[in-house]
Amino acid sequence: MTQLPSTALHFSIFSGRLAELGARYDREGGWPSESVSLLVKSGMHRTFAPPACGGQRFGTPHEEHRALLHALRLVGRADLSLGRIFEGHVNALKLFEWYGSPSQQDRLTADLDAGRLYGVWATEPPPGVTLADDPFGRRLCGSKRFATGAGSLDMALVTARPASGARRLVIVSANQRERADISGWRVRGMRATISGSYDLIGLRPSEEDLLGAAGDYDREPRFTAGAWRFLAVQLGGVEALLAETRDAMSDAAHDDPLQRAKFADAVAAARGAYMWIREAADRAADDQPDAKPFVLMARGVVERAALDVMELSARIVGTRSAIDGSRIDKIIRDLSLYLRQAGPEHAKDEAAKAFIERDVWGEGDELW
Repeated sequence: MTQLPSTALHFSIFSGRLAELGARYDREGGWPSESVSLLVKSGMHRTFAPPACGGQRFGTPHEEHRALLHALRLVGRADLSLGRIFEGHVNALKLFEWYGSPSQQDRLTADLDAGRLYGVWATEPPPGVTLADDPFGRRLCGSKRFATGAGSLDMALVTARPASGARRLVIVSANQRERADISGWRVRGMRATISGSYDLIGLRPSEEDLLGAAGDYDREPRFTAGAWRFLAVQLGGVEALLAETRDAMSDAAHDDPLQRAKFADAVAAARGAYMWIREAADRAADDQPDAKPFVLMARGVVERAALDVMELSARIVGTRSAIDGSRIDKIIRDLSLYLRQAGPEHAKDEAAKAFIERDVWGEGDELW
């Protein structure tokens, strides 16, 4: 059985405080600076960094992914907004490990020493972000939207398309407030992620700011299969909701077989989602080609499980689940937004085509 890294165990000490802070930032809005500080204090911001940058290792690639799965669930249980921030940071750490040069990993080490967090920004309004050459060097043009931590996060890896060829990753500062516009981030859930737009016009990246080669970010199966990480954070939210629902059940509900049946359905949904994510993480650990359809299918499984647990929680707890300021209400609002990832029907269709074409479960573990 994979053991939680020591930093995750240290982080668990702060989980109650992080839940309190999450409620406060949900009410007040703004970047969750105290929550981020506790995350850094626990050491979790470095745990899954490249070994050259002080990251820990936990044995085989499968054991590595199991440890990360536990850590992502743990942060998601405390606060889904912080979980989204942490997952973006982990995404960046993986990209540095896969594609970063020794000097870029040295740069990452210095940033981690200073307690800085990274994000990955890929979503953009038309015509997108371009990387152009002019007489003075390279120049970025365009902006990102739904950029987690816009104006507050320390650093970000952004995708940019050169004049020809596949898009590239560029390291940029993410905390220039004058470039951020968060006025449109008026949402019911995930408020503390501060996912606004960020203007990149005029930034001039050097050669050292270009991470990896053209097309590295979009390489499969890593690009699609990496979605298992945000599924793990969402699972943490589902599990937190399940625990809160259990604690909120009245004595009458405990004695009511119909209410117990609803709770049993919620447990089955959450546990089923966990098993799919664990399988997806295992397959992604080895860069297996079948990791992609597995993760695509897991997206739909997790969404359905989360929707079921949210409905069952509301039915079990009743109107108390909608009381403003309650933890159940916050988790439901956060999950409702976090589940809205792009193209869920397309993802399920692509997964179904792969399962129809061949036995994706693999030799010796056939589904039929």
